Amino acid sequence: MTPTEIIILRELLNAGTAYVAGTHLAKILGVSRVAVWMQLQKLTSQGFEFEAAHSRGYRIAKLPSQLHEALLHSLLHGRTTLPKIICLETVDSTNSEAERQLAAGCTVPLVILAREQTKGRGRRGRVWHSPAAGNLYSTFVFRPELEPAQLQDFTLWMGLNICELIANFCRLTPGLKWPNDVHVNGRKVGGILTEARVDADQVRDLVFGLGLNLNGRTEDLPENIRHSATSLAAASDTPVDPNRFAAALIGRVIGAYEQFLEGNYRDKFADLWKRYDVLRSQPVTVTQGTRIVSGTATGIDDEGSLIVRLESGSTERFRAGEVTLSREAASTA
Repeated sequence: MTPTEIIILRELLNAGTAYVAGTHLAKILGVSRVAVWMQLQKLTSQGFEFEAAHSRGYRIAKLPSQLHEALLHSLLHGRTTLPKIICLETVDSTNSEAERQLAAGCTVPLVILAREQTKGRGRRGRVWHSPAAGNLYSTFVFRPELEPAQLQDFTLWMGLNICELIANFCRLTPGLKWPNDVHVNGRKVGGILTEARVDADQVRDLVFGLGLNLNGRTEDLPENIRHSATSLAAASDTPVDPNRFAAALIGRVIGAYEQFLEGNYRDKFADLWKRYDVLRSQPVTVTQGTRIVSGTATGIDDEGSLIVRLESGSTERFRAGEVTLSREAASTA
């Protein structure tokens, strides 16, 4: 990625369907028109398509179908907080790459994006199915300087923001299944893995990982999850532009993180939770090790714990656990 690529793409994106003169691009870059043409040729080799018109200039005809770092920077131009972005074709795990970047003293905020993970990580040490099938695997790295107790509802807050993004971008009705699964039409489209490293009484590093099924086909999923998972494209019957979505995701996550630090997110949190909670009033089973508790989910408390009303009429709160909806259990029987 070079500044020249970013400037050219920014000018063409801002113009929309209008043409941008080669002389204009050459002038703002301080190069010749031939140099501009050569840069456009390079971008063409990376998946872009351009239309050229005599005496009018150039315009973008098609964006690449793969993540493109310069394009992401161009789409995010003008934001107050612009993180460092690393785009990878393949990685063992974006969260693992975040650990390596932190060990090397990376600057934050940092965003790591990948098309494929070979050792994707889920909760409780599970493997996250992460093929190169048009999906998006991302990790955001922060250094919040907060007490650990202040992070109690961080994952839920970020998950709700992901739901809001999907609703606006894809015109779908997503939901958040406590504590970290994103659903559409009753099927999982994404999962969250938040990891914090603590020094004494302060969070040193905060790693927020998110895997989303963007354009994968349901028939390509492993048979054991085919009935319970889907992709945004399959749910909306419309392909998702990975770069535009990734740019929107970066903007949303960075903004939500800043709101979280400022502490002024509580009212919006409550509103979003009412809108996207998929467990409310649903019969659920919570598994904690060998302990299994069944009841009806009634919401969360101020610390983000799941509240379950038992058959006896009493309630129990869960800070962690595996939650299954009764309809999910029935579908796998």
